[in-house]
Amino acid sequence: MKMIDLSNKLRPTSLETFVGQSHIIAKDKALYKLIKQKDIPHLFFYGKPGTGKTTLAKIIAREINTDYYYFNATSIKIEDLRKVFDKYKGSLIKPLIFIDEVHRLSKTQQEVLLPIMENYDAIIIGASTENPFFTLTSAIRSRSFLYEFKAFTKEEMNKILDIALKDIEINIHEDALEYLITSSSGDARAMLTLLNFAYKVSKDINISLLKELRENVIGDGVSSSDTHYDLASAMIKSLRGSNIDAALYYMSRLINGGESVDFITRRLVIFASEDIGNANPNALNLAVNTMIACNKIGYPESRIILSQCAIYLASSPKSNSAYKAINKALEEIKAGKILDIPKHLDSQHIGYLYPHNFGGYVEQEYLKEDLELYENSNIGFEKTLNDWLIKIKEKKGE
Repeated sequence: MKMIDLSNKLRPTSLETFVGQSHIIAKDKALYKLIKQKDIPHLFFYGKPGTGKTTLAKIIAREINTDYYYFNATSIKIEDLRKVFDKYKGSLIKPLIFIDEVHRLSKTQQEVLLPIMENYDAIIIGASTENPFFTLTSAIRSRSFLYEFKAFTKEEMNKILDIALKDIEINIHEDALEYLITSSSGDARAMLTLLNFAYKVSKDINISLLKELRENVIGDGVSSSDTHYDLASAMIKSLRGSNIDAALYYMSRLINGGESVDFITRRLVIFASEDIGNANPNALNLAVNTMIACNKIGYPESRIILSQCAIYLASSPKSNSAYKAINKALEEIKAGKILDIPKHLDSQHIGYLYPHNFGGYVEQEYLKEDLELYENSNIGFEKTLNDWLIKIKEKKGE
């Protein structure tokens, strides 16, 4: 039996046949209108595999009648990029450069792209399974737009499957149809790949055959909501609530769904500072070390390090004093409270009293107006710090 490749055979070739991502590409959306006007900004797409990122880039190239070039950031060579750019120098044609795994672009590679983006000599579209915001330079970010691609909903997966089944002679049992969709976790390519290989074995497809080929669900399952962020939110809320088992469960769902260690560890680091803070300052040290270790080691061993960190964070005393204090300070500044710096605190140091010359503390003016930004929680080590502040200030007041 000749092998079919449904994922490529059924790849949409126009905006009208593109399925999903209606929050980005519906007819009333800005990006749809820009594509139809053939006035395309530089774009960066991120989201789970099989959600249409590459397909939409190809559709855009077709819609604006331009040449399409594919690169992968893991193997891209600067000279290859320059060859493409040189080819179109002085041309009225602006090629579309698609860069997969764009979060892996080095700073040097981004510097090569920057003048091209500035002059619009080419249209740059990048794609990644991870949000590339933190890996792209601010200069690149300011010249582009970032869009998240969500996992296909069950209804959208059904629509894609209906289109696929019209093309081939096949009998699929009802429970097998359901398994094709739910086991693919919103990844259309994964669903069509499973269908391809099942069809290679038999034209009569039952759930037993599908489970022989794919025993486990490949991710979190299809949902009309954004499961990816829901699970992360549930993990953080469980850590905050000091429920170790729940935190480990939701973290395991993320790991099993193929979530990157970057995504998980970033949230652990933020949590350690936002929700634990100085109640246990070592939490931030452990979270940062977890991030470093996991990025060096990778899966599957990283799961153990992540577990250790999650248990420690859930078990730690909690304080959000640092989080509230900085937010309050920023609110004051945004509201227009711009105070003059006391003369003795400026870079000339005239009249400044050096606290070390006074046993570590001395009274002097630090703000032209008293502000109460920080409120100590008196929890964990934060209480120890507060007790020390009270002690040294009382000692000087004697």
